[in-house]
Amino acid sequence: MLESALAALASLADPSMLLMLLIGVISGLVMGLIPGLGGTAAVAILLPITFGMDPASALALLIGALAVVHTSDTVSAILLGAPGSASASVTMLDGYAMARKGQAKRALSLAFLSSMAGGLIGAVGLTLAIPLARPLVLSFASPELFMLTVLGVALAAVLSRGNVIKGLTAGLAGLLVGMIGTAPTTAEERFTFGSLFLGDGLSLVAVALGVFGLAEIASRASQRRGDKQSVEVTGGWGSGIREWLGHWSQVLRGGLIGIWAGVLPGVGATAGTWLAYGQAVATAKDKRKFGKGDPRGIVGPESANNSVEAGDLIPTFLFGIPGGVPSAMLLGMLLTYGIQPGPSIINEHLDLLYMIIWAFAIASVLGALFCFLTVRPLSSLTKVPFSILAAGLVVIMLLGSFQDGGQLGDLWVMVLLGVAGWVLKSTGFPRAPFLIGFVLAIPMERYYFLTDSLYEGFEWMLRPGTMVFIAVLVLPILWNVFKWVRSRRKLGTDDDPKSDSAPDAEAPLKNSVWSLAAAAVLLVVFAGSLLLSSSYSPDAKLVPQLVGWVGVIMSGILLALELRTRKAAMAADRQVAIAASAYLTAPAEAVPVAAGTAPSATQAMAATRQPGIITGAGASPDGGYPAGTTGAGDGRGSAWGPKWTSDASFALRTFGWMAGFLILTSLVGYLAAISIFVPAFLLIVARAKLKTTMIYTAVLFILMLALPSLLPIDLPQGLLATWL
Repeated sequence: MLESALAALASLADPSMLLMLLIGVISGLVMGLIPGLGGTAAVAILLPITFGMDPASALALLIGALAVVHTSDTVSAILLGAPGSASASVTMLDGYAMARKGQAKRALSLAFLSSMAGGLIGAVGLTLAIPLARPLVLSFASPELFMLTVLGVALAAVLSRGNVIKGLTAGLAGLLVGMIGTAPTTAEERFTFGSLFLGDGLSLVAVALGVFGLAEIASRASQRRGDKQSVEVTGGWGSGIREWLGHWSQVLRGGLIGIWAGVLPGVGATAGTWLAYGQAVATAKDKRKFGKGDPRGIVGPESANNSVEAGDLIPTFLFGIPGGVPSAMLLGMLLTYGIQPGPSIINEHLDLLYMIIWAFAIASVLGALFCFLTVRPLSSLTKVPFSILAAGLVVIMLLGSFQDGGQLGDLWVMVLLGVAGWVLKSTGFPRAPFLIGFVLAIPMERYYFLTDSLYEGFEWMLRPGTMVFIAVLVLPILWNVFKWVRSRRKLGTDDDPKSDSAPDAEAPLKNSVWSLAAAAVLLVVFAGSLLLSSSYSPDAKLVPQLVGWVGVIMSGILLALELRTRKAAMAADRQVAIAASAYLTAPAEAVPVAAGTAPSATQAMAATRQPGIITGAGASPDGGYPAGTTGAGDGRGSAWGPKWTSDASFALRTFGWMAGFLILTSLVGYLAAISIFVPAFLLIVARAKLKTTMIYTAVLFILMLALPSLLPIDLPQGLLATWL
């Protein structure tokens, strides 16, 4: 193993490998600054560039970007109070407060050094995991590998924040989408509808960039203003560095918490950073300074969010379970190179595994160094309105998707999945289980048929390793069911039935007509998959039928829960409307209250009545019915949640712009489409100035024109070029 580690370090000394690592680091730093992108977009945008490279160079590029995304996303959190990612919001609590006191350099130095240390701690953890897990991994046979794929999808859904049923349904939908194309066991086409394009299956890049990248752009494209009230980069670097050395124990604990959060599929950097922040508060003797500029509120979370990415790689490479979305894409890339995770990568590609560790450690150091040197120009990028960035991001993402298969059909699939990803995000479905299910669909099916052919009946389930994995799978589900039952028992009679249906900032259409429609559509999709797969051969239809039936059950439960929430909210609306009607028609003195009893809703409203005025929460300003009710008391007011919002309208119009760009590309080619789409989008959607629009379009056009000569990239050609 030592020889493999030294050989891997020697391979990174090659100038071409160092160049790939450097490009990855710079790309990751830039992606970390742009809100909503992060590691997912960094890996997805760079992934097409790796096509044609050897595996070592490709991994050096991607690992370089992944290792530093959380180093730069703190710049905007500390200087602007606007975190570049969800995990950086933890750092913002104390970092922004410190910067407003004129100590921005102190806060940034604490963050950069902690991120570097977290990356190094994560690399050490990944190094130690190899000898510890090697005997276990080498003992795995096909039953254990099959259960690991099932475990990957299930745990990503169960451990995701929010509704577990939604997480499981999203994971099953990802499995179903991953089965489009040729069956791995019978070479039979499934769910292709006779299309040659779908025969090879969907592109991983198109799925990832659509569900996450384009969906995020549509969600944020309405942001036409940048934050101009930035904090000056003042203070001293030295004071922050000296203070960081005094908090080494918090750095170490944060790094270890991050590794643990990364090993658990679906937990991610956000949960890891909050756990690190929580332990920092819990172990502090003086808690009064937290949230007001306490350095301990920076070093722990920043150490955790970088070590999470290294922790993600442990289950990804050693067990084939992606810890998160970026690692799921890395796993998909390895599978395209014919590198199987688990015993295969340890036996045949151990030097590649150690190269990943070295690349992660070196990138962590380089990322912190670059941030120290370039913090001023990097901070200026965070002031650019997202709507202006969106035009270039759409062009780059669509071009990246085209590189995988070289077909315009991939771009249309990407836009359609972007719409689906936006709906999933807006209605509270976790998207990580969807992508993990898509990546693991074919390995799951392959390992299942290998297991089925080697063992009689279900005797493979009696293997010790398989039984352990089944227990790991079942226990979190039982725990979630137990918590749900316990929470239901604690509900009082005075609880508002609509309290569970309130939308949140990340899912503004949660528990609305939109989420009800999403559940109904998923039910139809799973039922349709059962109907279509029934005509396949027994081997080709076995797993799709299993996924379809479980999907029908999950989406059916979800639909019933949505309807139950609507029914309870409508009943609450009717009660309020009846009480308001009684209040308006009955004089106050006609509503007596018995001595020693609490007044009812109607009695309380009548007792506090004044002419022309209704007081209390929910009262309408004109003294009529309470807000959210209707005159007829039919309960169709706020019970159904938001039916159409300005953000939803803007997002769908943004997808319309993307579709228009694809139509232009198919007609006149990519470069000509850019010269039309980009200025139109900037002027009409982003409302940018004419000078900014002209410079932006010219720079992007020249970059796209020069790109094919610098990198192995092809630009889509339109019908006009074909005719000419």
